[in-house]
Amino acid sequence: MTLTGPLKIFESAGAYAIFIAKAFRSVGEVAVFKKSLMRQLLHIGVESIPVIILASAFAGVVLTVQTAYQLQNTVLSEDTIGSAVIPTLMLEMAALVPALVLASKIGASIAAEIGTMRVTEQIDALESMGINSIGYLVLPRIVAGTLMFPAIYVVSVVVSVVAGGFAGEYLGYLSFEAFIRGGREFFQPFDVYYGMTKMIAFGYLITSIACWKGFTTQGGADGVGRSTTSAVVVSCVNILFADYVLAELLL
Repeated sequence: MTLTGPLKIFESAGAYAIFIAKAFRSVGEVAVFKKSLMRQLLHIGVESIPVIILASAFAGVVLTVQTAYQLQNTVLSEDTIGSAVIPTLMLEMAALVPALVLASKIGASIAAEIGTMRVTEQIDALESMGINSIGYLVLPRIVAGTLMFPAIYVVSVVVSVVAGGFAGEYLGYLSFEAFIRGGREFFQPFDVYYGMTKMIAFGYLITSIACWKGFTTQGGADGVGRSTTSAVVVSCVNILFADYVLAELLL
């Protein structure tokens, strides 16, 4: 076994760390690029709401149906379905599902946009005009992702819980009131804090990795395609790894 693979991973990790360090050295310039930050807040947050609503609704429905199926031959009360589904949504599904969806939507979009600017020499043009390209292109996207993902989590929780409750009532497993009652019985405020903490981490990972992949694009249109694919794959892998790490540290 050669060391090419492991060495390549460490080389990439080091290059990513240097890139992020350069980005955060530009933190004082956020006020200068306020308009760019506002555009990214709208793009990452508001424009992602429709797909988040769709993904979260199906996550809530599927989890409710599967939980009801597993408990249908037990002596447990119907409230048990809500007490199992709602904490699971808050702790895991309402954070992980939107993050994986947005890794494809936001991550691919950012990597393709910045990658195209790199291969068409627009980034070089910015630097030739004395503009800090990393501060202008990267930092607003990372800040926007870190700020907007917790808000996306709130939307995801509400939609998935409501969709799960209505699905349980429509399919005859339990009433909506019983579903909510079961969730309230075992509700812990920490579940929400934990889910939002995960979304902050996921938002940072998706945007920073996508920016890095786009910024280091080489090879014309083919290079943009490779960078976009790599950004999505690497983001998804890191989301799953961060999910495990945060579970070990916080639970």
